[in-house]
Order: sequence, then structure tokens, then C-alpha cells
Amino acid sequence: MPYERRMLIREKAMTELRAITEENFIDAFNLHLAPGQERFVSHPIRSLAQAYVYREQCQPFGIFAEGRMVGYVMVVYDYDIPEYDIWHMMIDQSMQGRGYGGEALDQVLAYIRTKPFGDSSRVALTCHKDNAAARKLYESRGFAATGAEFGDEVELAMTVE
Repeated sequence: MPYERRMLIREKAMTELRAITEENFIDAFNLHLAPGQERFVSHPIRSLAQAYVYREQCQPFGIFAEGRMVGYVMVVYDYDIPEYDIWHMMIDQSMQGRGYGGEALDQVLAYIRTKPFGDSSRVALTCHKDNAAARKLYESRGFAATGAEFGDEVELAMTVE
């Protein structure tokens, strides 16, 4: 995507991805899912522990809107495949339904297109098979089921240029 178009999209966006740092990680801990959604995605506390373990190949982000953190997502690079993985994307229960998830996913994909960890165009994620809202979002951005399943999770993937 040309630089000018990226800037235009960024200027219109309601959300912003910011790296998780010592100044904002407590905000990530204070995010909450709606009742019943806990089975769909891990809490950022678990994700940030994983980020520490995989620190050479991942980037955790806070999703910011309206001057505060409204969600969380982590990008991981799997050197063995190679591919980029999107882990633990969530929007706080009080901020759901406002389009923040879609905007954040667009920004995550733009970040991955810069190939920050390695040269792969494959992006994968898993989605709980009962999480219809998340699956609809992912499919609207070009993800498609691969046929792989891991317990209650289905894998979706796409290619980015």
C-alpha cells in the first residue's frame, strides 16, 4: 500500500496500536471480556507472560481509543513455519461493538506487512469454533479456514503482500 494511503487511513482511524511497555502494562491487566467470552481468548496477563518467553519474536500491543487502552493483541513470528501469528486479540467488554476490533486488525495486518521479524507473507490465527463474531471479523479481512483444528479452536490464515 502506498505510503500516502497508509497515512490517510491512519489519520481516519479511531484506534491506535501502542507497544506494551512498563508504563501501560497494568492497563492491559485491567481489560475485561464480557461474561461468557473468557472461553474464547486468554487474558492479557497470560499473553504478556508468553510475550516475555517469546520476546525475540513477538510484539504485544495495546489497542488505544478515546485516550485509553480498549483492547489487546499480540503478533508472534513462528520461525519454524515461517509465518506471522495473531494471538489473544480482545476488546474490553465496555468498548465492544464500536468498530475498534476491525480497525485494530487492519493495523495489525499493516504492521505485519512491514515484516518486522522475518520474510513471510502467511498470517495465521485461531478462533474458538463458537466465536461467530470474531470469525466474521477475520473472514471480512480475508482470513479463511485452513481445515486445521486444535481442540475447540479452528485455524484461519491469509496471505499478505
